[in-house]
Parts: sequence; C-alpha cells; structure tokens
Amino acid sequence: MKIFPSSDALAVALADAVTTALQARITSDGAAALAVSGGTTPLRFFKQLASRDVNWAAVTVTLVDDRWVPAGSPRSNEALVRQHLLQGKAAVARFLPLVNGAATPEAGRDAIDRAIAGLSLPFAAVVLGMGTDGHTASFFPGGDRLAEALAPVHGALVETMRAEAAIEPRITLTLPVLLAADYVALHIEGEAKRRVLENLSDTMPVAAVLAHQPVPDIFWSP
Repeated sequence: MKIFPSSDALAVALADAVTTALQARITSDGAAALAVSGGTTPLRFFKQLASRDVNWAAVTVTLVDDRWVPAGSPRSNEALVRQHLLQGKAAVARFLPLVNGAATPEAGRDAIDRAIAGLSLPFAAVVLGMGTDGHTASFFPGGDRLAEALAPVHGALVETMRAEAAIEPRITLTLPVLLAADYVALHIEGEAKRRVLENLSDTMPVAAVLAHQPVPDIFWSP
C-alpha cells in the first residue's frame, strides 16, 4: 500500500503513475485507453491528470462502471468525468460512455460490449475505487450478475448489475478486462476503507481484484 499524508499528495502521485502508463502505450501503439471510476473520491486526481502533458488526442477515456441513468443526472459517473476530467488539456480526449439510449442495461449491453472491444486494448491504465462494503466497479455483494462479471462467459467485456446497495441498475466492465490493463490502481481514502482492506474477506468482491498477480497498486490517504 502506498500511503500519502493527504488527498492532494495522493492525487499527484496517482496522476504521475497514470500519465506514465498512458505515455508508454501511446509511444508503442499510437493510442491508449483509460478507464476511471466515479464518485467524489477521484475528483482531485481528475484535476491533476487533466493538467498533464499527455497527447490527449490519442487517448480514449471510459468508465469502469456507471449507473443506468441519463448523462445529465447528478448520479451519472459520465457527467462527473465530463465535468472534472475532460477539461483543460484533457478536453480533446475521446470519451466512450457506458450508458446508451436503451431502456435498460440488459438491452444496451451488447452495443457497449462492441464499443469497448473497439478500443486500443488492453487498457493502458485502470483506476478502481472501493466502497465500505468491499464492492469495486459494480461488483456488489449479492449482485444478480456478480459471478458473471467476475468470470464472464465467452469473454464478455461488460456486464449488467442489479443489487440492493447499487440502487439503480448498473453497467460495469468485467474483471478480466480490468485486470488485463498495463497498470491497475486501487484508490481509497479514509480510515473506514483502510479497515475494510485490513479485514478483507473472500465474500468482498474487491478480494478478487487483490488476488490478482501482480497485485494492483493501492493508493491510500486519510
């Protein structure tokens, strides 16, 4: 675990790591894809990353997961990324939403899967978050498609998720496509989330992420 004295210090270091991963992939392939998480935790990181000298025109940004709500909803991760990451130097990056015009995530899933497959995969970088229930992405304990999201049939890149804790129906990248990234980071803040990691159980979906080798970089600040 990489421990930082403040959220600001963490944001700088995480932006450094992601910038390095993006630049390496752009150098080798001419293009790079980045998947980020929503919520309030990554906002300082988004601001830092958006200011970096990356060839953003060669970058496609998407989400690790999203709620199946309109892009204008305050509950939308897409809205958050557009407002806080796709700004400044990063405004020229391409954005690939995980929510389309279908009525349900089940109806929209196949089109989204095809869109993700069209990216420059594997991802150059993936930044995950975590809830105090041990969920990451939309891998919720008790989720109706949790097993399929962790071990997808036929190599699916996206999966739908409905769970009591999720509130809205969700769409999420599956575990294998996330862990195949060149660089994977888990960004957590606060004592409560640190205690979750220190007392991790196999029933918590984030355990499937941390069981991967190499273990993703864990960034933590109080």
